[in-house]
This record gives sequence, C-alpha cells and structure tokens, in this order.
Amino acid sequence: MLKQLTIGIMSVFLGAFAIAGCSNDKASSNDRVTLEMYSNKQESIQTYKKLIQEFEKQNPTIKINVETGPETVITTGLTKNDLPDIMSIGGSPLYGELGRAGVLHDFSEDNMLKKVDTSYVNMIGDLVGSDKKGVYGIPYAANAIPVIYNKTKFEELGLKVPKTWDEFIATLEKVKASGETPIYFTLKDSWTALQWYTLEANLSGGDFANKKNKDKTTFVKSHDQVADKMLTLLKYGHKDNFGVGYGDGNNAFANGESVFYLQGNWAIPAIEKANPTIKLGVFPLPVTNKPDQSIMISSVDVLLAMNESTEHKDEVMKFINFMVDHEVSQKYIDEQKALPTIKGVSQQNPIFEGIKGNLESGNIVGNPEYKYPVGMAPANILQEFLMEKDKKVFLMKMDKEWEKISNR
Repeated sequence: MLKQLTIGIMSVFLGAFAIAGCSNDKASSNDRVTLEMYSNKQESIQTYKKLIQEFEKQNPTIKINVETGPETVITTGLTKNDLPDIMSIGGSPLYGELGRAGVLHDFSEDNMLKKVDTSYVNMIGDLVGSDKKGVYGIPYAANAIPVIYNKTKFEELGLKVPKTWDEFIATLEKVKASGETPIYFTLKDSWTALQWYTLEANLSGGDFANKKNKDKTTFVKSHDQVADKMLTLLKYGHKDNFGVGYGDGNNAFANGESVFYLQGNWAIPAIEKANPTIKLGVFPLPVTNKPDQSIMISSVDVLLAMNESTEHKDEVMKFINFMVDHEVSQKYIDEQKALPTIKGVSQQNPIFEGIKGNLESGNIVGNPEYKYPVGMAPANILQEFLMEKDKKVFLMKMDKEWEKISNR
C-alpha cells in the first residue's frame, strides 16, 4: 500500500545501491554472483532476510543484498536506466508504470504463473492496461483493509461485530460513552486514511475510474456520501488525530489506547510485536445498511518482478522460483500475517476469521486508488479535507487534480 512512501531516506538508499552496484560488477572472481533486491515494505525486510539466508545456503554461489526505501528509488532508477535485479513492490500504479515502460520481465509464458490465483493476476493486469499485454511480476502476497479491533476491550464492553453502518456507528457511540477512544487515527501520515477507498468502493461504484476517464461521472457527483461518512468516522478519533503517525499509532493501539484501528492487515505484525499478548480480530467495514454486503478491499501487496536488463536472469529466476515454493510462501504468509496468492497456501491465523466470508465469496475489490492517475497524490488532498472539513472544495479539487494529471 502507500505507507511505503514514508519509509527510508532516498539519498542514503541510492548511495547504498551506488556502492553495491545495481547492474555491473556483480560477479566475483570466484563466479559468485551478487544480486540487488529492492523491497518497498519495511515491515517485511527481516522476513526476506531470513528467507534469503535459506536460499543462499542452498545456492552458495548466489548472494542477495536486499534494501528498502521509498518508491521514488525505483522511479529515479527508471529514469537513469539503473534498476535493481529483483523488485518486490505492490500491485500499485508504480507496477503499472514499470510494466508500460517495458523494463520488467514478462512472465506470461512461465510455469510459475500457474501457481498463482488468477484473480490477482487479472488485478495487476488492469494496472498495466489493455494496450500492453503481459504479466510483469508474480503476485506473491495480498493484503486487506478491514477494521482491526482489540478483542479484550470488545468483550469487556459487551460489543458484537456490527453488520451494518448504523450498527457500527451505534457501537462507536457505546465505546465513546464508556470513556474509551473508539478509533485510533494516524493522520499525520496522510496515506493512513485508507478507509476512504473502502467507502468509495461501496458507495460510488467499482467502475468509478473508468467512468471518470470517459467523463461519465465526477467526484462531485458520486462521492458526496463517501465524504460525509469519512467525516463521521473522524468524530470517533482521539484528541490528536493529525499529530500521530503510523508507527506511533501501531504502538498506541497495541497499548490499548483505542478499541478499533482502521488499518490494513500489514499493521498486525507491528502491533503484535509491540504487545505480544494482545488479542486481535478483524471484520469488513460495514458501509451500508445491507447486512454482510460490504465489499472489502484486497489488493496485491507484494509481487516479485525482474529487471529485464539484468545480467543474471538465471539466478533471479532461481530465486523467484524458490520464493513461490509452497513451503517458503507459507512461511512468508504466516510471519507477515498476509493473505496468500499462491495456490495451496492458506492463512489459518484465527485473527482473520472475520473476513473469511469476503475472501471465500470473492466479495473483494482492488484498491480503487490504484486506478487514479499516477502522480495525483490523493492522500494529501484527503488529509487536507479531513482537517478543513470543506466537502465542496475537496470534491472539486479531486476532480481538478484528476483532470490536470490526465491531460498532461
């Protein structure tokens, strides 16, 4: 998701790549090949390092250096024709941009692709667009954006999982009346207003981006309820909604400072690390008053891509084949509390029981934001709206920015 943009310092990371070398001089005198790997997820870097250590033990002539940093590292590398050998990125606009640029290996004819759930393959295909056919990465793990809740507090307050919007608001009111904070917001980091996209997917139609691009709708016409409900949720936050960032928010929620947390499943390992005894549950945000009908966002959180110009394609392919092995993939899914894209791999953690219905029925949709024009930066506009609370100005600005980027 967009959280990765806040991580790392670009100059330091680029310096590390410059020292290691992204494309040249990777083989030692002993035919030892060193591959450079980029990951946009700080949360998974230790998991990767453990799996890479296992791979290197099996393949002693291959060494992999993995680094993390903001996605601008990759866009800068693209302009300089200096990309790392392996890229672990999300199924996001960045992937679409790289796919259209022709700098990634096409896995369309590779047998590895048969191991992947086709719904996630189709999801990343939409990001590249119909003008350029190809599968330029292996979807490796998926995410979801549910409501995370503290089970202990939930039970102490005698709450039940809400099935409708009205029930959810009534639940928030009950929590507030008890003296507890209902929702812990981390809006110092603008990207954390994630539930905006869940509201959009349910209230403005899943085909909004296509209609918008064809001038058949606008934010002003279709997002009135979305904006209203986002402002409603904000009323149930804490005293400093815009003063706390993602990392501190994970710790605060882990320490029992709210009952609910509007975040993706990727936050769960950090929460549990901060409080190993916490009991967590999740459920889809109930957006309408139709019970159990809410669409949940589930996108490709990690895909493994290969630089088409790498000098070491065989070694990179060997590593990606290792990663999609059933046993290895299961280790990643378990440790990262992620959702599987590889067939036969499952997420059995009881935390996810509350969203199984959506996952099994297919009542999911990819993040609508990933179909927004690249460079629009909607999170910053959304953050400004939640601060100023001027709905009319906000929706008009979203339309204006969309059209400005699209017309470049």
